[in-house]
Amino acid sequence: MFRPLLAALLLVLALPLSATEVRELTWAQMIPADAPPQPVEPTPIHDLSQLADALAESAPAATQQSPAAPVVEALDGQQVKLPGYIVPLDVTDEGRVIEFLLVPYFGACIHVPPPPSNQIVHVSAELGVLLDALYQPFWIEGALRVAPSSSELAEAGYQMRADKIYAYELSDG
Repeated sequence: MFRPLLAALLLVLALPLSATEVRELTWAQMIPADAPPQPVEPTPIHDLSQLADALAESAPAATQQSPAAPVVEALDGQQVKLPGYIVPLDVTDEGRVIEFLLVPYFGACIHVPPPPSNQIVHVSAELGVLLDALYQPFWIEGALRVAPSSSELAEAGYQMRADKIYAYELSDG
């Protein structure tokens, strides 16, 4: 009788050590409260002739709104879950995106100029996401790092190694 009670007590005490609480983060929480106002989300390109020009490799890259926007230092090292859209940077031969930029709205960095750097997370993921699935938003979970990162598409103010990636669905609450 004593052993099961002791085992149960040890299990209860060990739970807080093994379960890291994941904080649901919004994009607005990634902007310091004292930061200057950010530009309004740009209008996506819907004219297919302009879209072809924007996607052409010879086209000039769109200028990022604020490539060195201030970040929230207190977020460094926090386990977070953040919704957003995936902009691929590295794709495997099997068609899996294993390195990408997570952005708050569809088309950022490709169809419209990149958002401020504090609205971009440079993510690496071991398993990745199928390239065909990128038209939907995703939840990305992992430890957020406050660290700048540069790619051909944009400057990012944050980085993350994704522990989990799954389709975004609105909660009922």
